Amino acid sequence: MRRLISYITCLVSAVILLAGCTISYKFNGSALNYDIYKTINVGEFPIRAALVYAPLQQTFENQLLNTITRQTRLQEVNGNSDLEMTGEITGYSLSPQAVGTDAYATETRLTITVKVKYTDHINPANDVDQTFSAYRQFDSSLMLTDVQDGLCQEICEELVELIFNATLGNW
Repeated sequence: MRRLISYITCLVSAVILLAGCTISYKFNGSALNYDIYKTINVGEFPIRAALVYAPLQQTFENQLLNTITRQTRLQEVNGNSDLEMTGEITGYSLSPQAVGTDAYATETRLTITVKVKYTDHINPANDVDQTFSAYRQFDSSLMLTDVQDGLCQEICEELVELIFNATLGNW
């Protein structure tokens, strides 16, 4: 009987101890303290690349704002803010990747590069000034105009994820 009481006492103590401990992981959101950070100013990301695809700027900016809205509780403002994100699209390039027996490219790579300046007005140690790049390959027999919208959407999604994780995600 004493052994059973001792066993139950240990079990109850372990349950109480473990109930007080919780482990929390956030893989789809920010690591911001919302008591401190309330606002963000996201500027325009003009295209400064040699090759220009006009809808790219809007596609990228919309994806960035949608991600910030979905994954944070920050209010997007113009002007003074706790956080600021600005930048430019510095690269939009096509390059052959695979060459067939006829010496023509069989695959082409579309690469988009974005330079981002992230400023934390409360804690400048969190500032980021970095260039991000992502690409997708497509069959060279396809016309770029036929696949461009879809490729740009996919690349922008990847770029925004990289940027979010390096800035607001605080990984």
